[in-house]
Amino acid sequence: MTYTSTLLRLLDERGYIHQATDAAGLDTLASKQVVPGYIGFDATAPSLHVGSLVQIMMLRRLQQAGHKPIVLMGGGTTKVGDPSGKDESRKLLTGEMIDANIASIRRVFERYLTFGDGPTDAVMVNNDEWLSKLGYVDLLRDVGPHFTINRMLTFDSVKLRLEREQPLTFLEFNYMILQAYDFRELALHHGCRLQMGGSDQWGNIVNGIELSRRMEGKEVFGLTTPLLTTADGAKMGKTAAGAVWLNEEQLAAYDFWQYWRNADDRDVGRFLRLFTDLPLDEVARLEALQGGEINAAKVVLANEVTKLCRGTAAAEAAASTAAATFVGGGIGENLPILAVPAEGIAVVDALVEIGFAASRGEAKRLIAGGGARLDGAQITDEAAQIAGGTEYRLSAGKKKHGIIRPD
Repeated sequence: MTYTSTLLRLLDERGYIHQATDAAGLDTLASKQVVPGYIGFDATAPSLHVGSLVQIMMLRRLQQAGHKPIVLMGGGTTKVGDPSGKDESRKLLTGEMIDANIASIRRVFERYLTFGDGPTDAVMVNNDEWLSKLGYVDLLRDVGPHFTINRMLTFDSVKLRLEREQPLTFLEFNYMILQAYDFRELALHHGCRLQMGGSDQWGNIVNGIELSRRMEGKEVFGLTTPLLTTADGAKMGKTAAGAVWLNEEQLAAYDFWQYWRNADDRDVGRFLRLFTDLPLDEVARLEALQGGEINAAKVVLANEVTKLCRGTAAAEAAASTAAATFVGGGIGENLPILAVPAEGIAVVDALVEIGFAASRGEAKRLIAGGGARLDGAQITDEAAQIAGGTEYRLSAGKKKHGIIRPD
């Protein structure tokens, strides 16, 4: 389909569009007026991770195209838990924990969006403002008739848990009703016309569109992004050492930079389109590089993504550390540091604690495969000890380096 609006052309050219409920209608609307659009984020941790970055960039693109981003924080829905893509129930958090998480998460959005009171300025709202005020009987009476159990059982988020015989609580089963109510509330009180999200949210988005139409007679739209995995099939945002967090308190800038520098060659062009503001002709030039030259494109990718998420200073420091470590052969600044007591530490424990292995077993396999080094020398004994009182460089493979330093 050929789009006429700046918004859909931008999203299409950069690879964000998977499904749309009425692409032609949304295209026409976006050509005529400012479209307020939202994406919801639950606050289960103090930071979002890289798996949420496509959605954050979607809101950025919305604003770049002259429309209004609404960041919906799920202060209310976090108390329930979204079963989408989950095999088990989420741990319930207190209201205080959720509020603290939202305050922490907001800092990342402030780097990607311009907030304010203008017609295209971003706003952040919390669905706890209306969900916690809902009376149960009122919800059943006013909203319940618009949902059938038959259809709710067909959604992938429900089918997955039932097929795997994993418990799905009544609390979680209500999540899709609450998310649909969010769209209706935002349409009614914030003029919201568009909900965006990952492809796993398609059913929830359609529910919200239908509820808004039935209860308020409002025409609203939905748009989803493709399921994003790396070229080798792995889920975005996960590594052997854990999640790739967006907030610096949860993950050092160097490790964040290095995640992008280590991207698969096949992912470079796609990631540049999705996660940076580089012009598309420059993206095309970089992704066309062959052989060892593709590493230059990976450095650009790491620099540009880190600038957006962590700031220019953090990106420059991380790049400088990488250059000193990989090119100069020394120990660059800002590498992950593990403080070791005077009695020293077992090498397998050091690999785990610095984040190069997820478990002792994985650390032993790394050593057995010849991938662990201390000051450049291969570690061959999994029972080896690293002596205290001296500084070393600990490496896992060719791309992960850290500093062992006296406590």
